[in-house]
Amino acid sequence: MNKLPYLMAARGIVKSYGPTSVLKGFDLSVAAGEVHAFLGGNGAGKSTLIKIISGQIERDGGSLEFAQNRASSGGAETPDENSIAVVSQELALLPHLTVAENIALPRRHRAWSQFNGGEARRIAVDALSLIDPAFAHAAVDRLVADLSLHERQLVEIARALDSGASLLLLDEPTANLTAGETERLFAVLRRLAVDKGLAVLFVSHRMREIRQIADVCTIIRNGQTAVDRVALTSITDAEIVDQMGQAAVDITKEPPRDQRRRNGSTGTHAGTPNTLRMQTEGIDLEIGAGTLLGLAGPPAGPEALMDALTGVSSTNEWSIARNGMAVAYRRPSAAARDGIGFVSGDRANKGILANLPIVDNLAASARVIGRKRTVRDTEVTDGRDLLHALSIRAGSLWDLPATISGGTQQKLLIARWLKLKPTVLVLEEPTRGVDIGTKREIYTLIREMAAQGAIIVWWSTEYVELAELCDTVLAFDPDGRPTSILKDTQINEAELAHATGMAA
Repeated sequence: MNKLPYLMAARGIVKSYGPTSVLKGFDLSVAAGEVHAFLGGNGAGKSTLIKIISGQIERDGGSLEFAQNRASSGGAETPDENSIAVVSQELALLPHLTVAENIALPRRHRAWSQFNGGEARRIAVDALSLIDPAFAHAAVDRLVADLSLHERQLVEIARALDSGASLLLLDEPTANLTAGETERLFAVLRRLAVDKGLAVLFVSHRMREIRQIADVCTIIRNGQTAVDRVALTSITDAEIVDQMGQAAVDITKEPPRDQRRRNGSTGTHAGTPNTLRMQTEGIDLEIGAGTLLGLAGPPAGPEALMDALTGVSSTNEWSIARNGMAVAYRRPSAAARDGIGFVSGDRANKGILANLPIVDNLAASARVIGRKRTVRDTEVTDGRDLLHALSIRAGSLWDLPATISGGTQQKLLIARWLKLKPTVLVLEEPTRGVDIGTKREIYTLIREMAAQGAIIVWWSTEYVELAELCDTVLAFDPDGRPTSILKDTQINEAELAHATGMAA
């Protein structure tokens, strides 16, 4: 048998779920020592292939080869134990264990081996310090259940880096990282690729990141290979988008920002009062109907403000007033009934109801507000209308969310609020892990809601997104303190980087 020129080669991979064909003879090969960008739209089959390569699900046909070990057609064979590590969009940590225990757990090869707590702490601190040394020491003994999505993402990546695997499968690993953490992660990956021959399969929808880290790309389109192992130096962004089967997103074609403002300074929209005032030490910000307020900076500051707005916490340092009246919501349901909607970027833990069908997911917010539990005829009708309006491809309203892609699930979370018409909509990284086309659709939905008089509060770690979409931006420093309020022409990537102390 000839030596395989690649560390991993997938040939003619086929996978279907019932009548739905996801992979239709797809090819992908990854060489040792390279960072390989794996690109495609939501629902194209990327996550399915990653699960097949890592042995999480079985393929229906095709072959997998790992170095010189050939796997026959069918089955779910994987290479030697611990030679593949995966960071999925939906994180796979054990919430009842500490950070140290989660990171050290893969090193335990025998069920009854003695667990060394001190050694686990050392392993965890060393692994996390590659990305965020301060967080490494502060979080090593905390339960994963007590961590934010951002912090759990760091733990998941650290565990993968510590695994000693020869192939890393990274599915949107930077979706909730700051720019500084992303750059440190990329430096680690580059070093491991060069020094250790590590192969990295990297999934991202952020073109700038793809250019920063990857050597070659393969593009999947409708379950088939559209581009196979093309050097990124020989393909343009426009060609990549075209091969993915999507129209380019050019949000710069929107009206100039000063023409998009919707009476935010007066606090009225079509005669309806809608003002939101947020106060803390050194900051007193009041915005009105139709304003798109961006939150910029690491998670601590934006999360504290979002918690106060949505009733997760009424005891932090923020004072909130609606239409001139002070409010302090004690629970999220109280905020929702007062017209404040929330869309999380953490689909798995704070968004999608995985064990309930799509119709229940679409109706979830309405049921909280109306104190309803059962499916009504109007919910079915409204659900079908929303699927059609948002171009959500689903077999049935009664299918589980797992049957649709992660990006499509994100649209479900926004769809919950469309017919409810909230006066304030709080968005936590709403485009996390979604493709270029879906981003365009989300931008359009949010602009339409603002045009109807809603106040939009949008936290994003993508400065280009804030610069193009927002009327006003509240910036936070790395310690979570608000630093400045930026408006109109001040909102650009350089100013945002300066105000937050983070690279753009």
